[in-house]
Amino acid sequence: MAIEDWYKQLPPVTRAYITLCVLTTAGCALEVITPFNIYFNARLIFQKGEVWRLLTTFMFFGSLGLDFVFHMFFLIKYSKSLEEGSFRGRSADFLWMLLIGGAVLTCCAPFVNIQFLGSSLTFMMVYVWARRHQYVNLSFLGIFTFTAPYLPWVLLAFSVVLRSSPVVDLMGMLAGHAYYFLEDVYPRMAHGRRPLKTPGFVKALFPADQIQSSRPTAAPAAAPAAAAQFPAPGVVPPPVGHQ
Repeated sequence: MAIEDWYKQLPPVTRAYITLCVLTTAGCALEVITPFNIYFNARLIFQKGEVWRLLTTFMFFGSLGLDFVFHMFFLIKYSKSLEEGSFRGRSADFLWMLLIGGAVLTCCAPFVNIQFLGSSLTFMMVYVWARRHQYVNLSFLGIFTFTAPYLPWVLLAFSVVLRSSPVVDLMGMLAGHAYYFLEDVYPRMAHGRRPLKTPGFVKALFPADQIQSSRPTAAPAAAPAAAAQFPAPGVVPPPVGHQ
């Protein structure tokens, strides 16, 4: 598949986020902009009015190189899996999840020494994906297997072994768990009440979602299997065998 075709097939929010990350990182590499103008700094944001830092802190993943490629692969994998999976046809809800996660991470950032929050936001996606695919079996380097909900903890342990700071991963797990609890767990406890319901102005950005949701709900016989693989928020699928 040509890279142009692959790019066009990415779901809209994933495609937009990846594009912004690549352009921001490339801009820094070409010295069009500098990381000093885009990193998170609470004083510059709230006292100097440099509000763009609230967004750009999520778009820079270091200098162009193997580490950047690894981050992009990881980001594309789980962002695409979520948007085409449990958020299928609900890109507005997926964008709202990212905005909520970004808000949680932004609130935590002043208390830790982290200038760029993109890796934490990616880890949040990993956490939400893992909790919504709890019966999927995974393998770590072919050494041992585990179910998906343990994936964030395995990656956290791997970071510690590599002597990387666990704060980035822990912040992502905090944001992911906050969203997972309020969107998937709490509504079952509160008779369907959803405190994180996507507002109308976000849904208005994705008219295609509303057109799709207004179509007849008739589905082929294979639909129950698809629904079990990609559950809606608040729905925990039964074990259907190893995937």
